[in-house]
Amino acid sequence: MKALYCQQNSPGEEITFVFQERENLPPTRDNDVKVQVRACALSWIDTKLLSEVKLEKELLPVGREISGVVLEVGRKVTFFQPDDEVVGILPLDSEESGLCEVILVHEHYLVRKPEKVCWVEAAGTVRDGVRAYTALHYLSQVSPGKTVLVMDGASPFGTIAIQLAQHRGARVISTAYSLEDKQYLERLRPPVGVRQPLVARVIDVSNGKIDVAESCLEETGGLGVDIVLDAGVKLYSAEDESTSKSRLLPHKHDIITLLGVGGRWITTEKYLQLDPPDSHSLFLKGATVSFLNDEIWNLSNIQQGKYLSILEDIMEKLSSNIFRPQLDEPIPLYEAKVSMEIVQKNEARKRQVIQF
Repeated sequence: MKALYCQQNSPGEEITFVFQERENLPPTRDNDVKVQVRACALSWIDTKLLSEVKLEKELLPVGREISGVVLEVGRKVTFFQPDDEVVGILPLDSEESGLCEVILVHEHYLVRKPEKVCWVEAAGTVRDGVRAYTALHYLSQVSPGKTVLVMDGASPFGTIAIQLAQHRGARVISTAYSLEDKQYLERLRPPVGVRQPLVARVIDVSNGKIDVAESCLEETGGLGVDIVLDAGVKLYSAEDESTSKSRLLPHKHDIITLLGVGGRWITTEKYLQLDPPDSHSLFLKGATVSFLNDEIWNLSNIQQGKYLSILEDIMEKLSSNIFRPQLDEPIPLYEAKVSMEIVQKNEARKRQVIQF
């Protein structure tokens, strides 16, 4: 059997992806589940994080969000039996590549896949679902009546975050990076009930002329938003920003300005730096900043039960059509290497899923 791995010979060097012939699977251990993979979603590999948590190695397995059929279970496995349909995320320290026909997974990383959910949707939604739940439930406690700003709402993560926030009764504002994104967000509707748009206001920032803070304050009557989910922020002045995408990002001062009293800023910017005036503004508003790192669920097993509940709830919402993910067309395994290169360069606008 072949499996896909990524290779980085030295720090700073470009990552390459290679198919490797792998040896036969070892015997199934007591708590292991042998899974025949039917679909595997592709996600950006954070080699710096892996290095920081001492998980760096010469060949890193690629593909962690999988769905498939149980072939065999270890003698202590209690959750599953052969022929069950399952979905899950392989842990950071997994030796297994999800882009392989058959893998071994500990039972505590899997949940049952509902029958009416297809393989591709299950694998393609589970990661963004975990991120959305982490941001909106555990870091910001979204509730009815709150106003939520989702930056880059047309991204795979942004789409699921919008759907979850609206389902919880929040009012959603979103930014769009292109006319196509704007039209997509304006077309989003709930699956049942009143067919009002999911997004109360779409702010098109593609031309760089719209002030996000001003638009949000106008939309909220000057009160500001309760929760902000960013998709990156500018840390420095405009002349220091190099890429075209970074020019579309809001400045950190803008986000602090548009936050309401008691607001929560959920950031994906791991190197966020706040100056004393920024901290003082947050203090005056009683606002908080939280860092979104969805890997925390797998870095420690202290909340394993809560994590599995999240996975089950994601599948239930996918089954009931509350979650409608932003997926590209399924990709055959032989194109996985090229697709992963695109994902690693952050050039994919829809979630890429390999179908077996």
